[in-house]
Amino acid sequence: MSNASIIGAYNTEFGAFVKKDKTTGLVTDTKSYYDLLIEAGRGAIADSGLDPKDIDAVYVGSCSPGSFINQEHVAPLAAEIDPALRFKPMTRCECACASSSVALYDGLYAVEANRAKNVLVIGVEKMNLLPTPQMTHVLACSSHWPTEGSKGWSFPMLFAAYAKGYQAHYGLSNADLEKMLWTAGALCYKNGAENPLAHVRNGPQTVEAIMKLNELDERGRCKNMMIAAPLRLHDCSLVTDGAAALVLTQTSLVSNKKRAVQIAGIGHSVERLAENVRPNMHELSAGKDAVAKAFKEAGISAADVDFAEVHDCFTINQILCTEALGLSQDGRGGFDYIDGRFTRDDRVAINLSGGLKSKGHPVGATGASMHALAYKQLIGEAIGVKAKKADVGVVFNVGGSAVTNCVTVLKAPK
Repeated sequence: MSNASIIGAYNTEFGAFVKKDKTTGLVTDTKSYYDLLIEAGRGAIADSGLDPKDIDAVYVGSCSPGSFINQEHVAPLAAEIDPALRFKPMTRCECACASSSVALYDGLYAVEANRAKNVLVIGVEKMNLLPTPQMTHVLACSSHWPTEGSKGWSFPMLFAAYAKGYQAHYGLSNADLEKMLWTAGALCYKNGAENPLAHVRNGPQTVEAIMKLNELDERGRCKNMMIAAPLRLHDCSLVTDGAAALVLTQTSLVSNKKRAVQIAGIGHSVERLAENVRPNMHELSAGKDAVAKAFKEAGISAADVDFAEVHDCFTINQILCTEALGLSQDGRGGFDYIDGRFTRDDRVAINLSGGLKSKGHPVGATGASMHALAYKQLIGEAIGVKAKKADVGVVFNVGGSAVTNCVTVLKAPK
C-alpha cells in the first residue's frame, strides 16, 4: 500500500472548444490548451485546500501537443498557474492515452521517495484544431509506425483487430457481438447524460436507439456508419479538448482525512507495441498483469470493487477491461452487459462518468480525468451519477492499442 493520497481534484468541461467556419474552413480556438491547463491546475490546488507555494513539483501528462497545437516543452506552462510555482520542478510525461496516469505515478514516486510532500498532476490535450485526417495521423503516431501507422492503420482498425480476435476466440455470432458493443455504448451514453462536464450528453441510451442509427436515411446515409468492421461510429470515443488535475500528498501528512483518498495500489504493465507480435488478441494480457499487481498491493480482489472507470476508447475495450478486472469471466463480459449488469444499480458499476464514449477522450487528460472523477465519488462529491456504494474504486487507463496499462485502486476516507 502506497504512502500517497489524493487530497484535491478538478475536471474542466470536456468538448470541442473551437469555432469552425464551414465556408472558409477557418478554425478559431475558443478555449486553448493553455487555458485548459491553467484552469485544471488552479482548480485542483483550490480543491486541495493547499496554498500554491506548498506544491513541491508538477507532472504534466500530454500525448502530442507538438503536433496538435505546435507546442512542445509544455510542463513549464504550469508556472502560469500561480507565481508561487515558479522555480518548482516540472516534468512532462507521455504514454499516449495513459500519459496523465503515468504522470500521476511519477508524482506518487516522488512523494513516496520523500523528494516531495505535495505534488500537482495535470493531464491536458487540445485535439480539435486539426482537420480529421491530420488528427488521425497524429494519433497513428502512437501506434507501431513501421507496421501499423505507416501502413494506414488507424486506431479504430487496431481495436477492430481485438474485436475480431475476441469474436473468433469465443465463437460469437455477428449479432451477439454487435449487441454486446451497442449495450456497452448505450450504458455510457446513459450515464454521461447526467455528467455536466461530459462532451456528449444526448447520445443514444438504448440498444434500440443505436440500431435505429444503423438504418439508411432517404439519402442513403447512415448515422452510425462502419468505421472499421465490426466497429461503427458509436463504438468509437470522441475527439475532445479538456484537462483534469489532482493534488497528491504523503498520507502521513494529511490534515483533512475526510477528503483524502488513499492510492491503495497501482499496476503499470506494458505490452509489446506492435500488434502483429502479440499472441493473444482476444484479451488484455498486459492489462490482466497490471490488475494483478494493483490488487495485490491494495490487498483486494474483484469482489471488493464498488465501481470502476475503464478505458472505453472503443466499446470492445470496455468489455475487455471488464474481464481483465475480473468483474466478468473471460468471454462473458459482453453477455453480462446484455444481462443488465454494471449499471448504477448493480453491485459494481462501470463508467458512471459516461466513460470516454460520452464524457470524452482528450487523450493526454483522460487518465487524470478518470482518477479525478473517481476521487469525487469516493469523498461523496460525485459529478453526475452517484455510486450506490463507494468504498473501493478502480481506474483502468490504457495507452495506445492496449499497450500501456495503468490500474489504480483507490480507497475512500475512513
